[in-house]
Amino acid sequence: MADGEVAKALLSVLERISAASIARSQDVVSICSKPRLVAVSKTKPKDMIIEAYNAGQRHFGENYVQELVEKSNDEMIQSNCPDIRWHMIGPIQSNKVKKIIESPNLYCIETVHNAKLATTINNAVKKFLGDKKLKVFLQVNTSGEENKSGISPDKVGELATHVVETCSNLELLGLMTIGAFDHDLSKGPNPDFQTLLKCQAGVCETVCKEPQDLELSMGMSNDFEHAILVGSSNVRVGSTIFGAREYKK
Repeated sequence: MADGEVAKALLSVLERISAASIARSQDVVSICSKPRLVAVSKTKPKDMIIEAYNAGQRHFGENYVQELVEKSNDEMIQSNCPDIRWHMIGPIQSNKVKKIIESPNLYCIETVHNAKLATTINNAVKKFLGDKKLKVFLQVNTSGEENKSGISPDKVGELATHVVETCSNLELLGLMTIGAFDHDLSKGPNPDFQTLLKCQAGVCETVCKEPQDLELSMGMSNDFEHAILVGSSNVRVGSTIFGAREYKK
């Protein structure tokens, strides 16, 4: 992308987020905070990240552990983007948790999908970050697709209870779903988002939280406006800001 294109695309996305936020029903507004944009920068070079940061973006998402580690420790990014906030939004293996936790400016992990992983992350935070708390989202497999990570909707209450009651170094920020990519909105609301909304209500009842205290991370480049309309407070947008992804051969 040419110089200035990332900033221009970012501004366009922010305008669309603002418009979708204004169009939300009062019921949604009453329980949903202003949506946070996570700019998904996987496979993208650091100059694009710096351009987005200089245009006002602060939250960035990475799918791959090694890429998160490299970018968060990059001297150019650290000096140009002191207030950057990294989200780990990809699958995590237990043996990579230490690397993630030690990444500078880590804001949250969005892909906690079972109690074992939650405990591993909690113990690592306790060991390497002391009394700090790390924000986490619980990933829910709302579409039931075998190729997607996430706990089943009927078990998310148990996982939330585990995090709240036994993981003192974790802060339960919310629930996350990827959902099916091909939903036709002309046929009605995305059922994956509706399922996550039901999960939010159930988890709030289980762990005694108010809905406004349990965020929903749902919506990507192709459906973030619809996600905001129905209650998303955290959208993950990549290609619409940075252009098509470039994978190494």
